[in-house]
Amino acid sequence: MATVRILCAEGVMSQHVLVTGFPRMIAMRVTDAVLATRPNAQVSLLVREKFVDRAKRIVDRSPHCDRITLLTGDCASIDLGLSGDEWRAMSSKITHIQHHAFVSYEGADDRTAEALNIDGTREVLEFARACVALQRLIVHSTATVSGDRTGTVFEDELELGQRFRTHIERTRFRAERLVRREMDALPITILRPGLIVGDSQTGEIDRFDGPYMLILLLLSAPSEFSLPLPVRGDAPLNLVPIDFVARAAAALHDDPKPGSRTVHLVDPAPLPARRIYDVISRAAGHKLSRGFIPANITRAVLRTPGLERVLRSPRAFVEQLATDVTYDSRTARAMLAPHAVECPPFEQYAEVLVRHVRERLAARRSENEESELIEDPLA
Repeated sequence: MATVRILCAEGVMSQHVLVTGFPRMIAMRVTDAVLATRPNAQVSLLVREKFVDRAKRIVDRSPHCDRITLLTGDCASIDLGLSGDEWRAMSSKITHIQHHAFVSYEGADDRTAEALNIDGTREVLEFARACVALQRLIVHSTATVSGDRTGTVFEDELELGQRFRTHIERTRFRAERLVRREMDALPITILRPGLIVGDSQTGEIDRFDGPYMLILLLLSAPSEFSLPLPVRGDAPLNLVPIDFVARAAAALHDDPKPGSRTVHLVDPAPLPARRIYDVISRAAGHKLSRGFIPANITRAVLRTPGLERVLRSPRAFVEQLATDVTYDSRTARAMLAPHAVECPPFEQYAEVLVRHVRERLAARRSENEESELIEDPLA
């Protein structure tokens, strides 16, 4: 592929970045992080038509709104839903792609997950191949592509016979497999974050899912109750705050080394699920519980009609709680060290997460408003 140098008026290399997956919060966080450290960068956000008005409101609040443009399209459509002229114009100037457009919400239907996670990835890869100035394609995958594997998972591993707990995990795995097939032809960085939770300073997050089951359970019960953990809790639970993931994605946006690589964005010293539950219990004002509910009983309880309407995907998360897996992150830590980007320990921000959930639940009491806290904005 021919390399095209794009210079701004001062003669400094400029960037034009395509970001997919908006209006998901992580897409905006990465956009702001990239623009904050690159004054010559411009960002085009690919937004589905039904989300354009919402996207405009969010962009207007960005400190870098003057360097952000909205592009109506859809990753799951042919040519990203762009016209021929738009496709040619964008493919001639895009230097970087931050691809976030994946369905991760376990409550999404299989057809939606297949369309966005698989077909959307194919379309982004096709567009990347057409970009004559492309310097880096950053694909936001997930550590859960390891499925039910136990033990240590290394960054360069993918297919090792694992099985998957949900259709979301399976489609995210298949999407990454498509991307890895192009790693010899395109400059690709695959990011695999752990389970993403709210901002470590504010607690802000766009939906409550996965690990938020623990916080929601505690906040829904009287404080004098001692709630046992749904599993034994010996296995590590790898949580990462959204601001760490955004800063890491921005730091790895310009990789000076040629070629492609995969990195785990995880806590290098993850706490066992039991310890995390204890920390959350204290933050929620609950007494600590020494007991636990056996996993088989937990699964039976979680089949109770109506419970998944509130917690959406608790069974998948309980399975994750019981999976004894550790993610090696030596490559990621070596690459992030020069940028001083590190994952903060959970104890430092657990209280912030709980406070944010409590405040949002208090502010949103109608069923429609509460559903916005747990549903995937792309599904």
